[in-house]
Formats: sequence, structure tokens, C-alpha cells
Amino acid sequence: MSPLPNPPLKCLPSTPTGLYLAGPAPVGTGGGAARGVAEGVPTAVRPDQQTEDGSYPIAWLTITAPRGAVPTAKSVCACGRNLFAADHRKALALIEDHTRHRDLCPLRTHQEGAAV
Repeated sequence: MSPLPNPPLKCLPSTPTGLYLAGPAPVGTGGGAARGVAEGVPTAVRPDQQTEDGSYPIAWLTITAPRGAVPTAKSVCACGRNLFAADHRKALALIEDHTRHRDLCPLRTHQEGAAV
């Protein structure tokens, strides 16, 4: 049995070695995303956080407790409070502190000191 002949190899075009300018971008058909929006990035308008009675959120407590990992908690308030805790005991303490902060926050209390 005779060996099969090797097929001829394709030659790739040579790559340019110097600097060159890119050509102009192709003109689109006018459809698609708005100008300046990255392709593949969803755009959405966030709903107004204000409710019908005029109130809106000013403090957020985020708790993350994945199975088998260290639990974390983050307390953020519009008054400038931004605290983070990692560990079961510290996260529980931050949750309690966040609850206390709701009664003491200057954005939630009147000048007389009465809670809203």
C-alpha cells in the first residue's frame, strides 16, 4: 500500500508590519440601540422609588449568606452611613445596629426629636 500524498498547504496572507489607519465604520441602517450605548448592554429606566404617599427608601440592609460561605451584611443610609460586616456574629450585630439606626437617623427624625 502506498502512502497518500500530502495535500498542499494553504498560505495565509502576510500580516502588516507597520502602522496603518483603520477605515471608516460602516454606516448603519438607523435601527438598533441609541447612539453611545454599548452593544449587548441592557438599558432600563429605574422606576421612581417614591410611593403614593410621598415616602421613599433612605436606608438599605443587604444580607448575603451563601451556603458554606461566610455571611456578610451591609448597612447603607442616605445620611452617609455605610457599614460592612463579615462573619456570622458581626453580621448579626450589624443587623441590630441597622435597626437601631432607623430610630436615630437624622433624616428620619424631626428637629424636635420625634420620629417620623
